[in-house]
Amino acid sequence: MEVFSHIKYVIGITLSFSIAHLLRGTVKFIQHPNRVKPYITHLLWVLYMFLTLVHFWWWEFKLTGITEWHFFTYFFIILYITNYYVICSLLYPDDINDYKDYKDYYFSRRKWLFSFFSIAFCADFIDTLIKGKTYFDSLGWEFPARNIIHLVFCIVAINIKNPKFHFVMVVLFIVYELCYIARLYDIETVLKH
Repeated sequence: MEVFSHIKYVIGITLSFSIAHLLRGTVKFIQHPNRVKPYITHLLWVLYMFLTLVHFWWWEFKLTGITEWHFFTYFFIILYITNYYVICSLLYPDDINDYKDYKDYYFSRRKWLFSFFSIAFCADFIDTLIKGKTYFDSLGWEFPARNIIHLVFCIVAINIKNPKFHFVMVVLFIVYELCYIARLYDIETVLKH
């Protein structure tokens, strides 16, 4: 079996669990509308995470260019995708009986949530370098600036409990991510074909 195929399957399984976790958590609001009150900022983070997971799967396609794999490279990639699963689990815990609603839950767990988001933005640097310095350099100044700015926002979010800040932050993250994906993968050209 080709090494990348093996890695691709492990990434795909973990990614599938992550997406399934988000979908299952979101569908509970439809299944049981009177049980727990949703919180818009929380739901937007769920949307952002879904978008991030889909982008991650596309982003990892560049791993096909790696000709020589080592265990620790493989292990790092697995830890990176596992970090995303942890974020999904933090967004939708098994139950929130100890909390009033998702707003209360979100703010009580924000330090954990944004710590794991911070890890993801740091890991993204390493993951991109694994694909090669040429690939890393091809992304230009925006890629490192993007990750550093996102990391700073996450560190601030750990320490700030202001609902308006968190709402604006997630909206900015979603809008930026959509624009970044569109520019990075030249969506216009793809849609014409």
